[in-house]
Amino acid sequence: MGCCGANLEEMGEPDAFYPIRAECRDDVPNTRFKPRHGKTLSARRWHASFSEDGNLDIAKVLRRIQRGGVHPTIKGVVWEFLLGCYDPKSSFDDRSTLRQNRRGQCIPATAGSYFYITCADCSPGRSEYEKLKSKCKEMEKAVGSGVVITAPLITEDGQPIAYPASNGAAFQENIPSDTIDSSNLEREANNEPLDKEVIQWKLTLHQIGLDVVRTDRALVYYENQQNQARLWDILAVYSWMDKDIGYCQGMSDLCSPISILLENEADAFWCFERLMRRLRGNFKATSTTIGVRSQLSLLSSIVKAVDPKLHEHIENLDGGEYLFAFRMLMVLFRREFSFVDSLYLWELLWSMEYNPNLFSTYETESDAAANNKSQEAMGDPTLLTQYGKFERKNIKAGQKDHQATLSIFLVASVLEAKNKRLLKEAKGLDDVVQILNDITGNLDAKKACDEALKIHQKYLNKVTPPTIHQLSHNE
Repeated sequence: MGCCGANLEEMGEPDAFYPIRAECRDDVPNTRFKPRHGKTLSARRWHASFSEDGNLDIAKVLRRIQRGGVHPTIKGVVWEFLLGCYDPKSSFDDRSTLRQNRRGQCIPATAGSYFYITCADCSPGRSEYEKLKSKCKEMEKAVGSGVVITAPLITEDGQPIAYPASNGAAFQENIPSDTIDSSNLEREANNEPLDKEVIQWKLTLHQIGLDVVRTDRALVYYENQQNQARLWDILAVYSWMDKDIGYCQGMSDLCSPISILLENEADAFWCFERLMRRLRGNFKATSTTIGVRSQLSLLSSIVKAVDPKLHEHIENLDGGEYLFAFRMLMVLFRREFSFVDSLYLWELLWSMEYNPNLFSTYETESDAAANNKSQEAMGDPTLLTQYGKFERKNIKAGQKDHQATLSIFLVASVLEAKNKRLLKEAKGLDDVVQILNDITGNLDAKKACDEALKIHQKYLNKVTPPTIHQLSHNE
Protein backbone atom coordinates (compact mmCIF):
# COMPACT_ATOMS: atom_id res chain seq x y z
CA MET A 1 0.00 0.00 0.00
CA GLY A 2 1.33 3.39 -0.99
CA CYS A 3 0.91 5.14 2.36
CA CYS A 4 2.91 2.98 4.68
CA GLY A 5 5.61 0.35 4.56
CA ALA A 6 4.89 -1.44 7.82
CA ASN A 7 2.54 -4.40 8.04
CA LEU A 8 -0.38 -3.14 10.11
CA GLU A 9 -2.68 -6.09 9.42
CA GLU A 10 -3.25 -6.75 13.11
CA MET A 11 -4.04 -3.16 14.03
CA GLY A 12 -7.70 -2.36 14.49
CA GLU A 13 -7.53 1.40 13.94
CA PRO A 14 -7.74 2.26 10.21
CA ASP A 15 -6.57 5.82 10.93
CA ALA A 16 -3.14 4.30 11.61
CA PHE A 17 -2.84 3.59 7.88
CA TYR A 18 -3.51 7.21 6.92
CA PRO A 19 -2.10 9.29 9.81
CA ILE A 20 -3.31 12.85 10.28
CA ARG A 21 -0.91 15.72 10.94
CA ALA A 22 -1.01 16.63 14.63
CA GLU A 23 -2.00 20.24 13.99
CA CYS A 24 -4.97 19.13 11.82
CA ARG A 25 -6.57 16.51 14.06
CA ASP A 26 -9.17 18.88 15.46
CA ASP A 27 -10.18 20.04 11.98
CA VAL A 28 -11.11 16.72 10.36
CA PRO A 29 -14.21 14.56 10.94
CA ASN A 30 -13.87 11.62 13.30
CA THR A 31 -13.58 8.19 11.72
CA ARG A 32 -16.40 5.74 12.34
CA PHE A 33 -15.25 2.77 10.25
CA LYS A 34 -13.46 -0.07 11.99
CA PRO A 35 -12.59 -3.42 10.37
CA ARG A 36 -14.91 -6.06 11.83
CA HIS A 37 -13.92 -9.70 12.08
CA GLY A 38 -16.30 -11.86 10.08
CA LYS A 39 -17.71 -8.92 8.10
CA THR A 40 -14.84 -6.88 6.62
CA LEU A 41 -13.06 -8.37 3.61
CA SER A 42 -9.66 -9.33 5.05
CA ALA A 43 -6.46 -10.16 3.17
CA ARG A 44 -6.94 -13.84 4.04
CA ARG A 45 -10.52 -13.89 2.71
CA TRP A 46 -9.44 -11.98 -0.38
CA HIS A 47 -6.68 -14.42 -1.31
CA ALA A 48 -8.99 -17.37 -0.62
CA SER A 49 -11.48 -15.96 -3.16
CA PHE A 50 -9.22 -16.82 -6.12
CA SER A 51 -9.15 -20.16 -7.88
CA GLU A 52 -5.91 -21.93 -8.64
CA ASP A 53 -5.77 -20.20 -12.05
CA GLY A 54 -6.67 -16.80 -10.65
CA ASN A 55 -10.41 -16.52 -11.34
CA LEU A 56 -12.05 -14.36 -8.68
CA ASP A 57 -15.26 -15.42 -6.93
CA ILE A 58 -16.70 -11.93 -7.26
CA ALA A 59 -20.05 -12.86 -5.71
CA LYS A 60 -18.36 -13.89 -2.48
CA VAL A 61 -16.21 -10.74 -2.47
CA LEU A 62 -19.21 -8.44 -3.06
CA ARG A 63 -21.15 -10.01 -0.18
CA ARG A 64 -18.23 -9.46 2.18
CA ILE A 65 -17.62 -5.85 1.09
CA GLN A 66 -21.32 -5.01 1.38
CA ARG A 67 -21.27 -6.32 4.94
CA GLY A 68 -18.21 -4.50 6.19
CA GLY A 69 -15.97 -2.91 3.60
CA VAL A 70 -12.37 -3.77 2.76
CA HIS A 71 -9.40 -4.02 5.10
CA PRO A 72 -6.92 -1.15 4.51
CA THR A 73 -4.09 -3.54 3.56
CA ILE A 74 -5.85 -4.68 0.38
CA LYS A 75 -8.04 -1.73 -0.61
CA GLY A 76 -6.00 -0.80 -3.68
CA VAL A 77 -6.05 -4.22 -5.38
CA VAL A 78 -9.72 -4.74 -4.52
CA TRP A 79 -10.65 -1.33 -5.95
CA GLU A 80 -9.02 -2.30 -9.25
CA PHE A 81 -11.64 -5.03 -9.62
CA LEU A 82 -14.55 -2.95 -8.34
CA LEU A 83 -13.77 -0.21 -10.87
CA GLY A 84 -13.38 -2.60 -13.80
CA CYS A 85 -9.60 -2.56 -14.28
CA TYR A 86 -9.66 -6.37 -14.38
CA ASP A 87 -12.12 -9.08 -15.32
CA PRO A 88 -12.91 -11.36 -12.36
CA LYS A 89 -12.91 -14.27 -14.82
CA SER A 90 -9.32 -13.55 -15.90
CA SER A 91 -6.32 -15.62 -14.82
CA PHE A 92 -3.26 -14.49 -12.87
CA ASP A 93 -1.26 -14.59 -16.12
CA ASP A 94 -3.90 -12.55 -17.99
CA ARG A 95 -3.80 -9.81 -15.37
CA SER A 96 -0.02 -9.80 -15.16
CA THR A 97 0.24 -9.30 -18.93
CA LEU A 98 -2.40 -6.57 -18.93
CA ARG A 99 -0.76 -4.79 -15.99
CA GLN A 100 2.62 -4.74 -17.73
CA ASN A 101 1.02 -3.51 -20.96
CA ARG A 102 -0.69 -0.66 -19.14
CA ARG A 103 2.50 0.34 -17.42
CA GLY A 104 4.61 0.75 -20.52
CA GLN A 105 3.47 -0.94 -23.71
CA CYS A 106 1.13 -0.05 -26.54
CA ILE A 107 -1.94 -2.14 -27.31
CA PRO A 108 -4.65 -1.47 -29.89
CA ALA A 109 -7.67 0.60 -28.98
CA THR A 110 -11.07 1.10 -30.51
CA ALA A 111 -11.04 4.01 -32.94
CA GLY A 112 -13.30 6.76 -31.76
CA SER A 113 -12.65 6.29 -28.07
CA TYR A 114 -11.61 9.46 -26.30
CA PHE A 115 -8.07 8.21 -25.68
CA TYR A 116 -7.44 7.23 -29.29
CA ILE A 117 -4.31 9.26 -29.96
CA THR A 118 -1.09 9.29 -31.91
CA CYS A 119 2.14 9.95 -30.06
CA ALA A 120 5.65 10.40 -31.39
CA ASP A 121 6.96 7.25 -29.75
CA CYS A 122 4.40 4.72 -30.98
CA SER A 123 2.03 3.82 -33.77
CA PRO A 124 -1.61 4.95 -33.55
CA GLY A 125 -3.37 3.16 -30.72
CA ARG A 126 -3.92 3.36 -27.02
CA SER A 127 -0.69 4.64 -25.55
CA GLU A 128 -0.16 3.18 -22.11
CA TYR A 129 1.04 5.18 -19.17
CA GLU A 130 4.78 5.54 -19.68
CA LYS A 131 4.30 6.58 -23.30
CA LEU A 132 1.57 9.01 -22.35
CA LYS A 133 3.78 10.46 -19.67
CA SER A 134 6.76 10.66 -22.01
CA LYS A 135 4.65 12.64 -24.47
CA CYS A 136 3.68 15.02 -21.66
CA LYS A 137 7.32 15.41 -20.67
CA GLU A 138 8.12 16.43 -24.23
CA MET A 139 5.55 19.20 -23.99
CA GLU A 140 6.35 20.28 -20.42
CA LYS A 141 9.58 19.38 -18.66
CA ALA A 142 8.08 19.75 -15.17
CA VAL A 143 6.14 16.49 -15.68
CA GLY A 144 7.92 13.70 -13.84
CA SER A 145 10.44 16.08 -12.28
CA GLY A 146 9.08 15.92 -8.74
CA VAL A 147 7.83 19.50 -8.98
CA VAL A 148 4.26 20.76 -8.56
CA ILE A 149 3.45 23.73 -10.81
CA THR A 150 1.33 26.39 -9.10
CA ALA A 151 2.00 29.42 -11.34
CA PRO A 152 0.88 29.88 -14.97
CA LEU A 153 3.42 28.60 -17.49
CA ILE A 154 2.14 30.37 -20.59
CA THR A 155 -0.19 33.15 -21.66
CA GLU A 156 -3.54 32.54 -23.37
CA ASP A 157 -1.82 32.83 -26.77
CA GLY A 158 0.89 30.32 -25.83
CA GLN A 159 3.76 32.65 -24.95
CA PRO A 160 5.97 31.41 -22.08
CA ILE A 161 5.85 33.43 -18.86
CA ALA A 162 9.20 34.31 -17.37
CA TYR A 163 9.34 34.76 -13.59
CA PRO A 164 12.09 36.70 -11.80
CA ALA A 165 14.16 34.36 -9.65
CA SER A 166 13.40 36.56 -6.62
CA ASN A 167 9.67 35.80 -6.62
CA GLY A 168 10.10 32.09 -5.85
CA ALA A 169 8.24 30.97 -8.96
CA ALA A 170 11.30 30.04 -11.01
CA PHE A 171 10.46 26.36 -10.65
CA GLN A 172 12.66 25.40 -13.61
CA GLU A 173 15.74 25.89 -11.47
CA ASN A 174 14.57 22.96 -9.34
CA ILE A 175 14.02 20.58 -12.26
CA PRO A 176 16.88 18.09 -12.77
CA SER A 177 18.70 18.80 -16.03
CA ASP A 178 18.33 15.21 -17.23
CA THR A 179 14.53 15.63 -17.34
CA ILE A 180 14.71 18.56 -19.78
CA ASP A 181 14.08 17.63 -23.40
CA SER A 182 16.51 19.52 -25.65
CA SER A 183 14.12 19.56 -28.60
CA ASN A 184 11.50 21.19 -26.40
CA LEU A 185 13.97 23.87 -25.34
CA GLU A 186 14.92 24.45 -28.96
CA ARG A 187 11.27 24.97 -29.93
CA GLU A 188 10.86 27.46 -27.09
CA ALA A 189 14.03 29.28 -28.06
CA ASN A 190 12.82 29.58 -31.64
CA ASN A 191 9.41 30.81 -30.45
CA GLU A 192 7.64 28.17 -32.52
CA PRO A 193 3.85 28.45 -32.01
CA LEU A 194 2.27 25.78 -29.85
CA ASP A 195 -0.62 23.64 -31.01
CA LYS A 196 -3.99 24.76 -29.59
CA GLU A 197 -4.41 21.49 -27.71
CA VAL A 198 -0.98 21.90 -26.12
CA ILE A 199 -1.78 25.48 -25.12
CA GLN A 200 -5.04 24.42 -23.53
CA TRP A 201 -3.31 21.61 -21.64
CA LYS A 202 -0.46 23.81 -20.39
CA LEU A 203 -2.91 26.45 -19.24
CA THR A 204 -4.47 23.93 -16.84
CA LEU A 205 -1.25 22.66 -15.25
CA HIS A 206 -0.94 25.37 -12.62
CA GLN A 207 -4.62 24.97 -11.71
CA ILE A 208 -3.98 21.28 -11.12
CA GLY A 209 -1.06 22.27 -8.90
CA LEU A 210 -3.12 24.76 -6.89
CA ASP A 211 -5.69 22.05 -6.22
CA VAL A 212 -3.09 19.36 -5.46
CA VAL A 213 -1.41 21.39 -2.71
CA ARG A 214 -4.82 21.83 -1.05
CA THR A 215 -5.96 18.21 -1.44
CA ASP A 216 -5.98 16.06 1.72
CA ARG A 217 -3.42 18.40 3.23
CA ALA A 218 -4.28 17.05 6.71
CA LEU A 219 -2.63 13.73 5.81
CA VAL A 220 0.98 13.11 6.80
CA TYR A 221 1.37 11.40 3.42
CA TYR A 222 1.26 14.73 1.59
CA GLU A 223 3.97 16.32 3.71
CA ASN A 224 6.25 14.59 1.24
CA GLN A 225 6.68 16.77 -1.86
CA GLN A 226 7.21 13.68 -4.01
CA ASN A 227 3.75 12.40 -3.14
CA GLN A 228 2.19 15.72 -4.13
CA ALA A 229 4.17 15.64 -7.38
CA ARG A 230 2.98 12.12 -8.13
CA LEU A 231 -0.65 13.21 -7.78
CA TRP A 232 0.06 16.22 -10.01
CA ASP A 233 1.69 13.99 -12.65
CA ILE A 234 -1.28 11.59 -12.76
CA LEU A 235 -3.76 14.43 -13.17
CA ALA A 236 -1.59 16.23 -15.73
CA VAL A 237 -1.28 13.08 -17.86
CA TYR A 238 -4.99 12.34 -17.54
CA SER A 239 -5.93 15.86 -18.63
CA TRP A 240 -3.82 15.39 -21.76
CA MET A 241 -5.25 11.95 -22.55
CA ASP A 242 -8.91 12.94 -22.05
CA LYS A 243 -8.93 16.22 -23.95
CA ASP A 244 -12.73 16.44 -24.04
CA ILE A 245 -12.80 16.80 -20.26
CA GLY A 246 -9.26 17.95 -19.45
CA TYR A 247 -8.93 18.88 -15.79
CA CYS A 248 -11.73 20.19 -13.59
CA GLN A 249 -11.76 21.12 -9.93
CA GLY A 250 -12.73 18.12 -7.83
CA MET A 251 -10.69 15.57 -9.77
CA SER A 252 -7.81 15.85 -7.30
CA ASP A 253 -10.18 14.80 -4.49
CA LEU A 254 -11.18 11.72 -6.49
CA CYS A 255 -7.64 10.81 -7.55
CA SER A 256 -5.88 11.33 -4.20
CA PRO A 257 -7.11 8.16 -2.42
CA ILE A 258 -6.22 6.02 -5.46
CA SER A 259 -2.74 7.55 -5.65
CA ILE A 260 -2.26 6.73 -1.97
CA LEU A 261 -3.57 3.17 -2.15
CA LEU A 262 -1.71 1.93 -5.24
CA GLU A 263 2.08 2.01 -5.04
CA ASN A 264 2.72 1.90 -8.77
CA GLU A 265 1.96 5.21 -10.44
CA ALA A 266 0.76 3.62 -13.69
CA ASP A 267 -1.62 1.32 -11.78
CA ALA A 268 -2.97 4.35 -9.91
CA PHE A 269 -3.42 6.24 -13.19
CA TRP A 270 -5.46 3.49 -14.86
CA CYS A 271 -7.55 2.94 -11.73
CA PHE A 272 -8.34 6.67 -11.72
CA GLU A 273 -9.15 6.48 -15.44
CA ARG A 274 -11.68 3.74 -14.65
CA LEU A 275 -13.23 5.87 -11.92
CA MET A 276 -13.49 8.75 -14.38
CA ARG A 277 -15.31 6.48 -16.82
CA ARG A 278 -18.10 6.45 -14.25
CA LEU A 279 -17.92 10.14 -13.39
CA ARG A 280 -16.54 12.02 -16.39
CA GLY A 281 -20.03 12.98 -17.52
CA ASN A 282 -20.32 15.10 -14.35
CA PHE A 283 -17.32 17.15 -15.48
CA LYS A 284 -18.28 17.57 -19.12
CA ALA A 285 -19.02 21.27 -19.52
CA THR A 286 -20.48 23.47 -22.22
CA SER A 287 -20.66 27.25 -22.38
CA THR A 288 -23.93 27.18 -20.44
CA THR A 289 -23.91 24.12 -18.17
CA ILE A 290 -21.92 21.30 -16.59
CA GLY A 291 -22.72 17.61 -16.77
CA VAL A 292 -23.50 17.11 -13.09
CA ARG A 293 -26.71 19.10 -13.64
CA SER A 294 -28.22 16.01 -15.24
CA GLN A 295 -27.52 14.17 -12.00
CA LEU A 296 -29.09 17.00 -10.02
CA SER A 297 -32.11 16.83 -12.32
CA LEU A 298 -32.42 13.12 -11.54
CA LEU A 299 -32.13 13.91 -7.83
CA SER A 300 -34.95 16.41 -8.17
CA SER A 301 -37.14 13.81 -9.89
CA ILE A 302 -36.37 11.20 -7.24
CA VAL A 303 -37.17 13.47 -4.30
CA LYS A 304 -40.35 14.61 -6.03
CA ALA A 305 -41.42 10.97 -6.36
CA VAL A 306 -40.53 9.75 -2.85
CA ASP A 307 -41.22 12.91 -0.83
CA PRO A 308 -43.33 15.38 -2.83
CA LYS A 309 -43.92 17.63 0.19
CA LEU A 310 -40.18 18.12 0.76
CA HIS A 311 -39.59 18.67 -2.95
CA GLU A 312 -42.30 21.32 -3.06
CA HIS A 313 -40.76 23.06 -0.04
CA ILE A 314 -37.32 23.06 -1.68
CA GLU A 315 -38.82 24.44 -4.90
CA ASN A 316 -40.55 27.21 -2.94
CA LEU A 317 -37.11 28.17 -1.59
CA ASP A 318 -35.89 28.49 -5.20
CA GLY A 319 -33.84 25.33 -4.72
CA GLY A 320 -35.57 23.20 -7.35
CA GLU A 321 -32.31 22.76 -9.25
CA TYR A 322 -30.77 21.13 -6.13
CA LEU A 323 -27.48 22.97 -6.60
CA PHE A 324 -26.82 22.61 -2.85
CA ALA A 325 -26.04 18.92 -3.58
CA PHE A 326 -23.49 19.81 -6.29
CA ARG A 327 -20.40 19.11 -4.18
CA MET A 328 -21.67 15.83 -2.75
CA LEU A 329 -22.10 14.36 -6.22
CA MET A 330 -18.97 15.88 -7.79
CA VAL A 331 -16.52 14.48 -5.23
CA LEU A 332 -18.59 11.58 -3.84
CA PHE A 333 -19.06 12.94 -0.32
CA ARG A 334 -15.35 13.55 0.33
CA ARG A 335 -16.19 16.62 2.46
CA GLU A 336 -18.93 14.94 4.49
CA PHE A 337 -16.81 12.00 5.70
CA SER A 338 -13.37 11.52 7.20
CA PHE A 339 -10.72 10.23 4.79
CA VAL A 340 -11.11 6.65 6.03
CA ASP A 341 -14.90 6.77 6.03
CA SER A 342 -15.00 8.19 2.50
CA LEU A 343 -12.94 5.22 1.30
CA TYR A 344 -15.37 2.91 3.06
CA LEU A 345 -18.35 4.70 1.51
CA TRP A 346 -16.86 4.49 -1.99
CA GLU A 347 -16.23 0.74 -1.83
CA LEU A 348 -19.74 0.18 -0.49
CA LEU A 349 -21.21 2.20 -3.37
CA TRP A 350 -19.08 0.46 -5.99
CA SER A 351 -19.77 -3.02 -4.63
CA MET A 352 -23.52 -2.35 -4.60
CA GLU A 353 -23.39 -0.91 -8.14
CA TYR A 354 -21.04 -3.62 -9.43
CA ASN A 355 -21.68 -5.11 -12.84
CA PRO A 356 -19.45 -8.07 -13.85
CA ASN A 357 -19.46 -6.80 -17.45
CA LEU A 358 -17.59 -3.60 -16.50
CA PHE A 359 -14.23 -4.75 -17.79
CA SER A 360 -15.49 -6.10 -21.10
CA THR A 361 -17.61 -2.96 -21.61
CA TYR A 362 -14.59 -0.71 -21.10
CA GLU A 363 -12.18 -2.81 -23.13
CA THR A 364 -14.03 -4.37 -26.03
CA GLU A 365 -17.81 -4.24 -25.98
CA SER A 366 -20.52 -1.65 -26.37
CA ASP A 367 -22.92 -0.62 -23.64
CA ALA A 368 -25.67 -2.40 -25.58
CA ALA A 369 -23.82 -5.72 -25.37
CA ALA A 370 -23.37 -5.27 -21.62
CA ASN A 371 -27.08 -4.49 -21.24
CA ASN A 372 -27.95 -7.68 -23.10
CA LYS A 373 -25.78 -9.67 -20.71
CA SER A 374 -27.47 -8.01 -17.76
CA GLN A 375 -30.88 -9.01 -19.12
CA GLU A 376 -29.65 -12.59 -19.59
CA ALA A 377 -28.68 -12.64 -15.92
CA MET A 378 -32.33 -12.19 -14.94
CA GLY A 379 -32.98 -15.83 -15.82
CA ASP A 380 -29.91 -17.17 -14.06
CA PRO A 381 -29.80 -16.76 -10.26
CA THR A 382 -26.11 -17.72 -10.16
CA LEU A 383 -25.18 -14.99 -12.64
CA LEU A 384 -27.32 -12.50 -10.77
CA THR A 385 -25.25 -12.99 -7.57
CA GLN A 386 -22.27 -11.50 -9.46
CA TYR A 387 -24.04 -8.12 -9.52
CA GLY A 388 -24.19 -5.72 -6.59
CA LYS A 389 -27.40 -5.22 -4.60
CA PHE A 390 -28.28 -1.94 -6.32
CA GLU A 391 -27.53 -3.26 -9.81
CA ARG A 392 -29.59 -6.41 -9.20
CA LYS A 393 -32.61 -4.30 -8.32
CA ASN A 394 -32.20 -2.27 -11.50
CA ILE A 395 -31.99 -5.43 -13.60
CA LYS A 396 -35.08 -6.92 -11.98
CA ALA A 397 -36.94 -3.64 -12.50
CA GLY A 398 -36.11 -3.77 -16.21
CA GLN A 399 -33.98 -0.63 -16.28
CA LYS A 400 -31.49 -0.12 -19.08
CA ASP A 401 -28.88 2.62 -19.47
CA HIS A 402 -29.87 3.95 -16.06
CA GLN A 403 -27.91 6.97 -14.92
CA ALA A 404 -29.48 7.34 -11.50
CA THR A 405 -26.46 6.10 -9.54
CA LEU A 406 -26.59 4.98 -5.94
CA SER A 407 -24.84 8.20 -4.90
CA ILE A 408 -27.90 10.16 -6.09
CA PHE A 409 -30.15 8.02 -3.91
CA LEU A 410 -27.67 8.57 -1.09
CA VAL A 411 -28.19 12.34 -1.37
CA ALA A 412 -31.96 11.73 -1.47
CA SER A 413 -31.73 9.61 1.70
CA VAL A 414 -29.83 12.40 3.47
CA LEU A 415 -32.56 14.87 2.51
CA GLU A 416 -35.20 12.42 3.68
CA ALA A 417 -33.42 11.97 7.01
CA LYS A 418 -33.40 15.75 7.45
CA ASN A 419 -37.01 16.08 6.30
CA LYS A 420 -38.43 17.47 9.54
CA ARG A 421 -35.67 20.04 10.06
CA LEU A 422 -35.80 21.15 6.45
CA LEU A 423 -39.57 21.61 6.51
CA LYS A 424 -39.54 23.37 9.88
CA GLU A 425 -36.32 25.41 9.88
CA ALA A 426 -35.32 26.07 6.26
CA LYS A 427 -36.58 29.53 5.29
CA GLY A 428 -34.05 29.96 2.49
CA LEU A 429 -31.33 28.07 0.63
CA ASP A 430 -28.70 29.18 3.15
CA ASP A 431 -30.67 27.29 5.80
CA VAL A 432 -30.74 24.19 3.59
CA VAL A 433 -26.98 24.35 3.16
CA GLN A 434 -26.46 24.83 6.91
CA ILE A 435 -28.66 21.85 7.80
CA LEU A 436 -26.84 19.64 5.29
CA ASN A 437 -23.46 20.83 6.58
CA ASP A 438 -24.41 19.37 9.95
CA ILE A 439 -24.07 15.86 8.54
CA THR A 440 -20.29 16.23 8.22
CA GLY A 441 -18.69 13.62 10.46
CA ASN A 442 -22.09 12.46 11.69
CA LEU A 443 -23.02 9.96 8.99
CA ASP A 444 -22.37 6.23 9.20
CA ALA A 445 -21.41 5.07 5.70
CA LYS A 446 -23.04 1.63 5.98
CA LYS A 447 -26.30 3.00 7.38
CA ALA A 448 -26.31 5.76 4.76
CA CYS A 449 -25.99 3.20 1.94
CA ASP A 450 -28.71 1.01 3.47
CA GLU A 451 -31.02 4.04 3.59
CA ALA A 452 -30.14 4.88 -0.01
CA LEU A 453 -31.17 1.36 -1.06
CA LYS A 454 -34.50 1.86 0.72
CA ILE A 455 -35.07 5.14 -1.12
CA HIS A 456 -34.16 3.38 -4.36
CA GLN A 457 -36.75 0.66 -3.69
CA LYS A 458 -39.34 3.27 -2.75
CA TYR A 459 -38.62 5.07 -6.00
CA LEU A 460 -38.96 1.86 -8.04
CA ASN A 461 -42.31 1.26 -6.39
CA LYS A 462 -43.48 4.77 -7.32
CA VAL A 463 -42.22 5.01 -10.88
CA THR A 464 -42.76 2.60 -13.75
CA PRO A 465 -39.68 1.44 -15.74
CA PRO A 466 -40.55 3.43 -18.92
CA THR A 467 -40.64 6.63 -16.88
CA ILE A 468 -37.33 5.76 -15.22
CA HIS A 469 -35.78 5.16 -18.62
CA GLN A 470 -37.13 8.50 -19.84
CA LEU A 471 -35.81 10.32 -16.77
CA SER A 472 -32.33 8.89 -17.21
CA HIS A 473 -32.09 10.54 -20.62
CA ASN A 474 -33.37 13.96 -19.67
CA GLU A 475 -30.55 16.48 -19.64
